[in-house]
Amino acid sequence: MSRLDEIRERIRDKNAVVLTASEFKKQIDESEPDKLLRDVDVVTCGTCGVMSGTYAVLSVPVSPPGTFLRADTVTLNGVPAIPGPCPNERLGLVDLIVYGTAHASPTYGGGHLFRDIIADQELHVEVTAEGRSYQADISGHDLPHARLFTTRSAFKNYTAIINRSETPVSTIFSANPLAGKSNEATVSGCGEINPIENDPTLRFLSPGTPILVNGGVGYVVGQGTRSSNVRPNIAVHGEMNTMDPDYCGGFLTSAGPECLTSIGTAIPLVDESVISSLMIRDATIAMPVMDIADRQQISCSSYDRVWSGTARTIRYDPAGCIRCDPCLVKKSCPVDAIRESGEIDHARCFTCGTCVHLCRGTVYTGDFGSLALPEGNIPIVLRQSDRQRGEKICRQMKKLIQKGEFWL
Repeated sequence: MSRLDEIRERIRDKNAVVLTASEFKKQIDESEPDKLLRDVDVVTCGTCGVMSGTYAVLSVPVSPPGTFLRADTVTLNGVPAIPGPCPNERLGLVDLIVYGTAHASPTYGGGHLFRDIIADQELHVEVTAEGRSYQADISGHDLPHARLFTTRSAFKNYTAIINRSETPVSTIFSANPLAGKSNEATVSGCGEINPIENDPTLRFLSPGTPILVNGGVGYVVGQGTRSSNVRPNIAVHGEMNTMDPDYCGGFLTSAGPECLTSIGTAIPLVDESVISSLMIRDATIAMPVMDIADRQQISCSSYDRVWSGTARTIRYDPAGCIRCDPCLVKKSCPVDAIRESGEIDHARCFTCGTCVHLCRGTVYTGDFGSLALPEGNIPIVLRQSDRQRGEKICRQMKKLIQKGEFWL
């Protein structure tokens, strides 16, 4: 029996030894590789962050059969969709594609819509067909088909972004226009728990591999667009009615709404080469630094600057408020996690650092680190990945495997 078959048998018998990536990293310094190979069966990995290449394929009921021939335009909660490719002639049902980066307004886009569908919220549908308009109000679970896809996700290496010009720049990489003169840095990537950092050759992420997408069971389609040997990534899909809204949503940037997506994977410890890949740590993961002007690399840092000893939650102290009017924090929170009182809605909070950066008082505090570059130490003002949710999806995958509810 092969080592992989042994692991599958242990999973079936519900006695597999499963560790999250973080748990495994803690054992690296305490155990020899041979012992880890004997004592651990599976390591789970995860990531959560802005993934622009996310889209959904939906079937949307609009009106009784025979009401219209075929849709010319469609919006859901104001978010524009692309009808087709199947016209569903005279069925009153519209097949469509919605991009995660499509915008209904500066504060609501495809990512917000996907979260509302998964959370079974009410959706307002508007269709134009042959010069006439049709409307319907449905819920997310009324959709007979709703599947989420990514064209590229979970990059092995993301980049840090700075702005070396003299003036601020609006970009998808910043919550507010990114300050010039290399005064601010924004970062992405969950570092040492990222699925592809731990499986850089995509050995266990081949087409058809089961994974978690936004907390629901999904599958790897194959390598994603812009994937390369140096910076591999994957394309995935999953059924939206199995997903958890806590793992996804919209993220507001200075260039408009973006889309949040989470992915969890499992790596069976079948040989020493797997152990070698799993030994990766934040301090040894290179993080290229690019100028927003041309997206060309100008320097390099590492992920320990982002995740080692930095804030996992935001500290809130109303006594530090100096009564700014308007409150820049509430206005600019990318995930709308600041309540009217100023308190943080931790169920929505992404721990991105925007509130800490913008608060003129000391209401919101936390250490978000800096990048040591030739220009000096540049403070990180925005994290577009949430390590907390990445850890959470690792733990979810671990529990599913231990219960025998997720198969390799």
